Amino acid sequence: MIEVTRLTKRYGDLVAVDDVSFRVDEGQILGFLGPNGAGKTSTMRMITGFRPPTSGTVRIGGHDTVTESMEVRRRIGYLPESPPLYLDMTVTGYLRFVGRLKGIARSQLSDAMERTISVCGLADVCDRILGHLSKGYRQRVGLAQALIHNPPVLVLDEPTIGLDPRQIIEIRQLIRQLAGNRTVILSTHILPEVSQVCERVVIINDGRVAVDGMLAELTRHRSLEEVFLQAVSRETAPRGGADASAADDA
Repeated sequence: MIEVTRLTKRYGDLVAVDDVSFRVDEGQILGFLGPNGAGKTSTMRMITGFRPPTSGTVRIGGHDTVTESMEVRRRIGYLPESPPLYLDMTVTGYLRFVGRLKGIARSQLSDAMERTISVCGLADVCDRILGHLSKGYRQRVGLAQALIHNPPVLVLDEPTIGLDPRQIIEIRQLIRQLAGNRTVILSTHILPEVSQVCERVVIINDGRVAVDGMLAELTRHRSLEEVFLQAVSRETAPRGGADASAADDA
């Protein structure tokens, strides 16, 4: 479903993502792990078509993110680290606006909104102003905008950052419910998130893939924390440019 092949992103002399390759099969939940500044956000933005790669390719369901950008966007729901919300709009007004932007026909929009509001648990707040909602509910609205066009692929970048423990549990449960018929990439640096939600793990360090495998296999004889610490402590050969952390959130 998702094929990432030799993906590289340079910002001048700075190499943020360096020859990254992996694939995610249909219906799989992949945990995309790495320390801050490892290149996770830059990779997510290239996978979703928001930023072109310097070299390499990403294919979603066989469609290239550069040459077939619109086809790819129809198939992807993307929740960035900061949800793209308009805080002076109501939940229903915002979802109606997003649905039209994503090309949902007027005749189908009401059904799409009703389905998404139900799935994301927003029925009790659907008439409220986004700016008046808790961070947990705003995150749910962020998920709703990613889901409203019913995409087969979800890309979630740090979906529980800044939430309280109860909100974190609720969002994790929601992500698990969304999987199955969808392929999900969950980008995070929170290890328990991956342990509780994901089937497969890719760990990126210094812009490169350090680990790629099934979670059950990787953690058969050691914890995910041990796997992660070993992966990110490995010395890497010098690359052109400085530390990629400056460009990771660019």
